[in-house]
Amino acid sequence: MASIFTKIIQGEIPCYKIAEDDYHFAFLDINPVSEGHTLVVPKQEVDYLFNLEDDTLKSLIIFAKKVAKAIDASLDTIRTGVVVEGLEVPHAHIHLVPIHYEGQHVGLGKKAEVSKERMIELAERISEAFKK
Repeated sequence: MASIFTKIIQGEIPCYKIAEDDYHFAFLDINPVSEGHTLVVPKQEVDYLFNLEDDTLKSLIIFAKKVAKAIDASLDTIRTGVVVEGLEVPHAHIHLVPIHYEGQHVGLGKKAEVSKERMIELAERISEAFKK
């Protein structure tokens, strides 16, 4: 059975899409810990990040770097943090968490309240910065 991320990639479930290429997909987390919290996933469905082939893992990290740079360029961040937990969905993924102020909690436990309208705005801003 396909993971929820595979269903998002295939367009079966809507998302706030940031970017994609032939091998990767990035979209806003619907349970963000910070405004602009983005998930970066390989299109290939593999449960555990460290079970990805070396070239696939390398390209995923490079794609995530480009997305993080777009987050930094489009939002008021100090930098973008990275969290890899991998327990909530059986599909390898990287959390990119914008850090807006010193001392901000970056872990996945505490959720931020972000309206649908704001999510749309954030996705558009980050996506535009990604394209530059």
